[in-house]
Amino acid sequence: MHTITKSENETFSLAKKFSKKLRNGDVIALIGELGAGKSVFTRGLLYGCGITDKYIASPTFTLINIYHGKKTVYHFDVYRLSDPQELYDLGYEEYFFGDGITIIEWADKIEDYLPKEHTKVEMKVISETGRYISIKKG
Repeated sequence: MHTITKSENETFSLAKKFSKKLRNGDVIALIGELGAGKSVFTRGLLYGCGITDKYIASPTFTLINIYHGKKTVYHFDVYRLSDPQELYDLGYEEYFFGDGITIIEWADKIEDYLPKEHTKVEMKVISETGRYISIKKG
């Protein structure tokens, strides 16, 4: 599936709608340049999973946030990952192959560690507010 969103609200809504298809064990790999909308898409996914915290931030410095809503969601941001050993130190396999839903921002940095079965969400900036979004099985 691919689409173009014309605002942050449309990107958020697309992700919220997509979240209804998610099941425990799903891994969502978000790929896109800085400012492509990965965090907005993540907030939409989280909201759709019943996580309605007013402030949801990317775990850029902690690498992972865990949220509990209708579904448990593990939110990774591996932008600042300097060594794959950090993934091992976190026990990433417990999350990637666990019972919750895993969302990974900057997933292209750790492609070799992703489960074979995952969903890739590629995002591209096409205008100031427009985004091209492609969602496909990895």
